[in-house]
Amino acid sequence: MKRKSGNITGNLYPVASVAAILILWECLSYFKIVPDFMLPSPGQTVSAFVHDFTLLMSHTKVTLIETLLGTLLGIAIGLAAAFLMDQSDVAYKAMYPLIVLTQTIPAVAIAPLLVLWFGYRMTPKIVLIVLITFFPIAIGVLDGFRSCDPDAINLMRSMGATKKQIFRHIKIPHALPNFFSGLRLTVAYAVVGAVLAEWLGGFAGLGVYMTRVKKSFSYDKMFAVIFLISIISLLLIWMVNILQKKCMPWERYSRNG
Repeated sequence: MKRKSGNITGNLYPVASVAAILILWECLSYFKIVPDFMLPSPGQTVSAFVHDFTLLMSHTKVTLIETLLGTLLGIAIGLAAAFLMDQSDVAYKAMYPLIVLTQTIPAVAIAPLLVLWFGYRMTPKIVLIVLITFFPIAIGVLDGFRSCDPDAINLMRSMGATKKQIFRHIKIPHALPNFFSGLRLTVAYAVVGAVLAEWLGGFAGLGVYMTRVKKSFSYDKMFAVIFLISIISLLLIWMVNILQKKCMPWERYSRNG
């Protein structure tokens, strides 16, 4: 009973924080402390969202496809890089500095080049998402592999376990928390990366929609898109949490115990 009431109380805090921000925002607009053209009220933002709902959903579909494809490729490349660096010191010394180097290049700087090289369709958006998202997966999973208990590995070896068995029964379970932590960052970065790439060129997507409404000074629609992007990111993170519970049931039992 205490655990249940604690969960309810814990959920009230973020709701209360969001409600306080919305009330403050509404007051700033209602009392004209900030002009409407600079800060549309929550009501105006919701109205803009409802008015352009069909158009927003068509652009959202494009952004989600780009996000999904880029994220899947980023995860695959990140896992492959982590596996190679864990299995080979030569691969680690050769790849790790390059992986870190890719994250020192600002996405805003490389996005126009990707558009120039690959055109205005989905390809440059997917490439940018891959560049943004594979890093948390690669580094997180690699740290999980390398932080395994050496005594557990030695015990498996003394029992005649092969490298494949050690990897399956020791390293993978140990790296799963790191993987899902990186995945939460990945899905959030992926949406932002897709929108950023669409800002710089494209035919459809939430970023393209934002550039169009910005040029027409429809800032209520801009705020509507910002909230939509935040909601999409939160839903993706929630889905990752659900997937983690399915893949790591022992974690839930250990907490309950």
